[in-house]
Amino acid sequence: MASKTTLNAKNLEALGVEKLAELLIEISTGNANHKRRLRMELAGNSSGEELAREVRKRLSSIARAKSWIDWQKVKTVKSDLETQRKTIVEKIAPTNPDEAFELIWQFLLLGDSIYERTHDGSGLLTESFHQAIDDAGRIAGQVKISTESLVGRIYAALQNNNGYSQFDRLIPSMVPALGEEGLRQLQQLFEGGTKTRDTKRTNESRQLTGLSSNEPVYRDDVYASSAFFTAKVSLQQIADALGDVDLYIAQHAEHTHIVPTVATEIGRRLVSAGRAEEALRILDKAQIGERYQVPYDWQATRADALEMLGRGEEAQQFRWQCFEQSLDDEMLKEFVRRLPDFDDVEAEEKAFAYAQTHPDVQQALILFLNYPSPAEAAKLVMHRAAGLDGDRYELLSPAAEVLSAKYPLAATLLLRAMIDFTLNYARSSRYKHAARHLMECASLAHQIEEFAEFKTHDDYVADLKKVHGRKHGFWSLMR
Repeated sequence: MASKTTLNAKNLEALGVEKLAELLIEISTGNANHKRRLRMELAGNSSGEELAREVRKRLSSIARAKSWIDWQKVKTVKSDLETQRKTIVEKIAPTNPDEAFELIWQFLLLGDSIYERTHDGSGLLTESFHQAIDDAGRIAGQVKISTESLVGRIYAALQNNNGYSQFDRLIPSMVPALGEEGLRQLQQLFEGGTKTRDTKRTNESRQLTGLSSNEPVYRDDVYASSAFFTAKVSLQQIADALGDVDLYIAQHAEHTHIVPTVATEIGRRLVSAGRAEEALRILDKAQIGERYQVPYDWQATRADALEMLGRGEEAQQFRWQCFEQSLDDEMLKEFVRRLPDFDDVEAEEKAFAYAQTHPDVQQALILFLNYPSPAEAAKLVMHRAAGLDGDRYELLSPAAEVLSAKYPLAATLLLRAMIDFTLNYARSSRYKHAARHLMECASLAHQIEEFAEFKTHDDYVADLKKVHGRKHGFWSLMR
């Protein structure tokens, strides 16, 4: 049973209305956000129109603000934005979707004024605007607005999208409200934009903004390039919404089809549309670099195209070839998944044996951790400890944590690799981590019955002191 002093609704109700009112006044004194929240609750209790008026007034006030939003103020601004957004969505939209749509749109238009006053490195403010985009899409399906008006509003917003990303997801969120008719209208507008270029103005009448490769860069060229890019991205989103693969392909100049990522995106859509032969042609034209640079998505899409063409055996051969080149765990899983019972076990054993002798020890370790196969990871570490790269702390540290319970010696070798690298190269900024790793080694030593050909913990520490005894910055952390 909860104590009477526990903060919950039931205990607070027991204080009575008058006491709670006094507490709210006291708590909100000096806190602008709390005061605004209370005013909105009062307005909502009065009428929906009054609440909408309060939200509109607050959004206008935020838009007019000029002060810089530093990292200390971001959470406060985020809280304010979320209060407005939730009020629109939860309290106004259910009874007055038309008003809510206008307000959520006004909310989205705050993006420029907000982003111009902060760097938002945390992404907190962006989260609010992205959520508002989704809200706008849901509310749009309930409002009385013509398709033409909605299309015009979306087009204008995207044309004025100044690179702050608040409208990046606008088209996908509006697909249900737009329907095919609206999407096609939007397509026509953007297609017209990609063809319209102002070529009549003389350079003398244009504003110079800088130089690129000793060539002049004019302001209208920058805006034209931005608008052209926006149109292309928007047309890609429209194509995906319509399932129009040819429209999507048309947004990529033919000379870009050799880029693996472009070929993959086109190929994936062609496969989904049942056009595997075309997909394979596009994929095979891609210029693939060194074997470790082959994108997994390109490989997976090519294998899917082969499967769709009834060339399953060839697809499996390709998957195995890709695995041998990259040791990608997802590719191995796809290969094994398509094998009959019992054959899959044999294939895994073959793959693991191959990985154990692969030239790239780190990549093999990644495979065994992700697959996952901790036993194989421990085996790899034990047999090839000398090849571990102690600089790869982002890999070796979590690997040691994974192996520590069942394979303490392998975990110790991983920790030692990082310690050795840190001390051998005098990376003083990592001394505190190396000290922690050495203490972890001491703890793991109690779980190790036999160190085999490796040094015991005491011998290892003694050797460290002989070689690195003068690194006082490190040893001082061990006291």
